[in-house]
Amino acid sequence: MSKTAFIYPGQGAQVPGMGADFYQNHSGAKTLFDQAGERLGLDMNALCFEKNELLDLTEYTQAALVTTCLAMTRAVNEAGLFPDMTAGLSLGEYCAIAAAGGMDELDAIYLVRRRGLLMQNTVPAGVGSMCAVLGMDAADIENVIGSMEGVTIANYNCPGQIVITGYRGAVEEAAKKLSDAGAKRTAMLNVSGPFHSPLLTGAGEELGREIEKITLHSLKLPYVSNVTAETVTDIADTKPLLEKQIYSPVKWMQSMKTMIADGVDTFVEIGPGRTLNSFLRRISRDVTVCNIAKWEDVDNVVKALKERV
Repeated sequence: MSKTAFIYPGQGAQVPGMGADFYQNHSGAKTLFDQAGERLGLDMNALCFEKNELLDLTEYTQAALVTTCLAMTRAVNEAGLFPDMTAGLSLGEYCAIAAAGGMDELDAIYLVRRRGLLMQNTVPAGVGSMCAVLGMDAADIENVIGSMEGVTIANYNCPGQIVITGYRGAVEEAAKKLSDAGAKRTAMLNVSGPFHSPLLTGAGEELGREIEKITLHSLKLPYVSNVTAETVTDIADTKPLLEKQIYSPVKWMQSMKTMIADGVDTFVEIGPGRTLNSFLRRISRDVTVCNIAKWEDVDNVVKALKERV
């Protein structure tokens, strides 16, 4: 049986102006932007819609991106398109959980605001870093860095694109060793910390205390966890998984394979950019991949998918 999944991007997808057309054209999206700004005490409209320096700062990026993606989801749902499963890359997992009914939208936005602050401030600036490794199998990367201290894998994005994380010196040393071992290219990332590394274990524990402040709801449909790449159906599993997610590798490639094995043949990426689309095309050529980033995309995607039925 054919299944559809909604998937949500992570940090790096943000762009000035994201969601502005949804704010202008959809009352539910407008309401969510306004309510998110009130909940956080931020000018969410200026943050998302206008060119500014704050949007690329982790403490602001995460709340802005999740607000945008969930506002878009409201419009997609009203157009009659609903998923059978959800997933999100890193902070996008909060969108996935909200879309699956596991937490209220405003609570998801509140949590990623706290998460962004924790991720930005737990490790002093300059101590940690991240590096993309291109054109090398994950197993080969694991073999090279497995015996090294202070560096681990942060993201299994897709075949040929893995990200490593940890102490800056260790990451730079690992990048050199990986290049020598046959990586096509390594690129240090312009990020404010060693995300998804054991250095953020304390941030995960603090995030767990923040999660205690909100109410989680029984899931209406399953989502796939970044930490395990397994389907989650019991909301009781969500809190410990979100705690671990902040300092564990993001198993995105494995998560997509899990969804495909479960019968998902149509993926709808909701949010700015097409990053997850590009990852999926390298994971499987046998699935349909759509993107909703602009207001006009909603009708176009819904119409195209209805015509396939």
